Amino acid sequence: MTALEQPPVTAPTVGPASSASSAAGSLVPTLPGHWYTDPAIFAAEQARIVEAGWVCVALAADLDAPGAYRTVQVGRESVVVVKGRDEQIRAFFNVCRHRGAQLCVEPAGQVRNKLQCPYHAWTYDLTGKLIAAPNLTQMPDVDRFANGLAPVAVREWLGHVWVCVAEQPPSFEDEVIGAVITRLGDVESIDHYGVENLKLARRISYDVQANWKLIVENFMECYHCATIHPELTEVLPEFAEGYAAQYYVGHGAEFGEQVQGFTVDGSAGHARIPGIAEDQDRKYYAITIRPGVFVNLVPDHVIVHRMTPLAADRTLVECDWLFLPEVVESGVDLDRSVELFHRVNEQDFAACERTQPAMSSRVYAHGGALVPSEHHIAEFHHWVQDRLR
Repeated sequence: MTALEQPPVTAPTVGPASSASSAAGSLVPTLPGHWYTDPAIFAAEQARIVEAGWVCVALAADLDAPGAYRTVQVGRESVVVVKGRDEQIRAFFNVCRHRGAQLCVEPAGQVRNKLQCPYHAWTYDLTGKLIAAPNLTQMPDVDRFANGLAPVAVREWLGHVWVCVAEQPPSFEDEVIGAVITRLGDVESIDHYGVENLKLARRISYDVQANWKLIVENFMECYHCATIHPELTEVLPEFAEGYAAQYYVGHGAEFGEQVQGFTVDGSAGHARIPGIAEDQDRKYYAITIRPGVFVNLVPDHVIVHRMTPLAADRTLVECDWLFLPEVVESGVDLDRSVELFHRVNEQDFAACERTQPAMSSRVYAHGGALVPSEHHIAEFHHWVQDRLR
């Protein structure tokens, strides 16, 4: 039985607290611990969440010329994303239609005008059509389109490539753009940053030994900020109070009075993105696009996290720092800007890795508790459960 064929995963309802916590009105229960360790639940999440929705897999600029490709993991599926001769970005299941060998095994590369299976040399053009194979001319009945690469739905937005491997993809406008509107109140607020025009300045990958949901939950709250993020709370003092920027629709966390920029020491940053509104200046906005994209907006740059769940206790996070092209091309030192969120990442991921082992403890069998500033995380738990039913 495949994960797609599995019966619904049953679990306690997350929402109303126990009678004791209801009386107090402060504590709301979390998911039980086995939701972060059970391979069956992880497999169901891969099938019904990751493979059923839109996943951000690459910066469009990573595919900078015809024939450039990236091989990415989407749930249990390997997908190859490639730029065609017509400059269009397409995505295909990374599976030869002959005997199933993977076409591309490298994470990224460059081909001239075709993708060739290394097993039996079935060859496809960059639109996915079968164009050559040993003895193919002796098989005139073979439909070169029907036996071409299986396509994957693809969209470009915010200068990034998004794919969905589902047979019937959900609305991109509802699932992805809608998440931004829910967080900021409108889509124009993110348009001001012109993310699609920014340039990659730094990329850091983190191999986190923790369940993907722990990482999402951590990003959504700031109850931990005063404890583990001294540099961040110096720049964003309100985070020391425990309320994350995502707690309120449209809210951005304000820089401290003496802070000049979003840098590790609060010193001046770089050229402000010209399109942002005056009320967005000197503020930080955080957006979660489920299941695994975090977008961080500050006046002079944008930070994007892309998560790939690999196992119940392992998640790969790729983090990009994007600045104005002229800033990147000037060769100016960006270390102070990058270092701030790099430290935040390391601090957050270390916290998640400290939490992961306890998920299998008998003490956490029924889960833990969310304090009032974390209550919005319960809605994320509902979202996960609803998709596994």
